[in-house]
Amino acid sequence: MSTKTKIIPLADRALVKAGNPNDGKKTKFGIIIPETIDKERPETGEVLAVGEGKTLENGEVLPMKVKVGDTVLFSKYGPDEVTIEGEKYFIIREDSILAVIK
Repeated sequence: MSTKTKIIPLADRALVKAGNPNDGKKTKFGIIIPETIDKERPETGEVLAVGEGKTLENGEVLPMKVKVGDTVLFSKYGPDEVTIEGEKYFIIREDSILAVIK
């Protein structure tokens, strides 16, 4: 992402850079499975920015559990895809993030 553009997600959303489409596509024998085999959108990525958190009915803000730098697993149909300066990113609500990968 360029230093010119700064994206700050709102509420309980996170900005995620999708994982490498070839992650996990290499067999143990070194054979790389072509990208054309699987056109599904990636389900993992790195968190680049997070919002303040979810505002509860009583007005209290529940902070985000994920943080910048986390690698996350997210619901395939949960994110909104955006393109900024030619790069593809996802904006994902925290409840569509299924796990942090360590």
